[in-house]
Amino acid sequence: MTLQKLNAYGKAFQLKVLGSLLTDKAFLLNIRDVLKEEYFDSDAHKWIIKQVVEYFDKYHTTVTMDVLKVELQKVENDVLQVALKEELRNSYQSSQDDLEYVQEEFHNFCKNQEMKSAILDSADLLKAGDYDGIRNMIEKALKAGLDKNIGHEFEKDIESRYRVDYRPTIPSPWPVLNDGIQGGFGPGDLTIIFGSPGGGKSWTMVAIAAHAVKMGHKVNFYTLELGEDYVGKRFDCYFTGYGIEEVNKHRKEVQQHVNNLKGKLIIKEYAPKSASISTIKAHVQKCIDMEHKPDMIIIDYVDYLKPPSKGKYQDRKFEIDDNFIATKGLAKELKIPVLTPSQVNRMGARDSIIEGDKAAGSYDKMMVADLCLSLSRQKEDKVLGTGRVHVMKNRYGMDGMTYNVKMDTNNGHISFEGKANPDELLDNSQTSPHADIAKKFFSLDGAES
Repeated sequence: MTLQKLNAYGKAFQLKVLGSLLTDKAFLLNIRDVLKEEYFDSDAHKWIIKQVVEYFDKYHTTVTMDVLKVELQKVENDVLQVALKEELRNSYQSSQDDLEYVQEEFHNFCKNQEMKSAILDSADLLKAGDYDGIRNMIEKALKAGLDKNIGHEFEKDIESRYRVDYRPTIPSPWPVLNDGIQGGFGPGDLTIIFGSPGGGKSWTMVAIAAHAVKMGHKVNFYTLELGEDYVGKRFDCYFTGYGIEEVNKHRKEVQQHVNNLKGKLIIKEYAPKSASISTIKAHVQKCIDMEHKPDMIIIDYVDYLKPPSKGKYQDRKFEIDDNFIATKGLAKELKIPVLTPSQVNRMGARDSIIEGDKAAGSYDKMMVADLCLSLSRQKEDKVLGTGRVHVMKNRYGMDGMTYNVKMDTNNGHISFEGKANPDELLDNSQTSPHADIAKKFFSLDGAES
């Protein structure tokens, strides 16, 4: 390796790396395992890297300028402090220059710096005739920059698969449902609840969110249909048991319930088609900055979000698909469950049990989801306060189960009343698939409800 090549990643390149690390959380996350202070030549750069790493390891995000200013005041060396101020200013100014190139070349930079160090350190080993030591040092340098985390090693990681906290979940309010989905809604999961207009989907979202808050979780509830205050009132109804028209008379009781909550709820309203997943991500980051990192997100509805790319779509189907894919990506990135309701088509609205082929807009939204439930409530059900929840898709257990439910759409109280009778699983056309599903379900434990 020539001297020219060894010096290819000098001060200018290192400055751009610093700029990326200070502003791009995703980049920092990807290279954290291989990042070392000693790869940087100047004391000022080493100091900045130290702050970046320590802050990220503690708070899992990029260090802010305000934090750096506080840490700067602790530097006693006046010369170093002046250099730090200059380098920080230059780092932020260079953050957008050649960003993609810098990130692509980072692993080569690591390898280069390790090689330089190996060559310098090998002089003493050469003098001592320790050629094996030199070879080991060179081999180590050539492996520099490689992410040591290659993924879950099946043969070695058996114990990790069976840890109690392997899939930490937030339970739903309904134990019988939790039993079928490995305890509840897991990190990175996207759950869709399908139903007809006015069928109680939003109330179901309120019930799930309220239960999570009662258990001590932080929940962000994004509403693109109803106003923030009205959604807040629905939560008041749920917590107190009073109907939407009665709750106004019981404000003291509402306050008592709110004061006793263990968790925290943020309700944020956006007009339909005014917000995208990027908008929601920005709001989540704002919440994180204010020490409210959500444990669960509910978006009422994803169907009402603005598409990720403007003017790209000739068919609304693809717009919907991209929104649901982006929503699943949000759940994975934040490592928390995300839930959303979705409409069914007109045929589905008439069925006693809503199946997956009745998902409105696009069948593909089901493909990206981890858990899909349907809430079926016909005209008679709305009068009687009844309905059926059907498990359309379940990555973590069996699907095809159907439960009878009671629902009070005045206060959002929903109870699961047991498995539905096989005869009830016949849709209006009296076709056989539902009956077959029912028989399969009941044969599992040999019991009937």
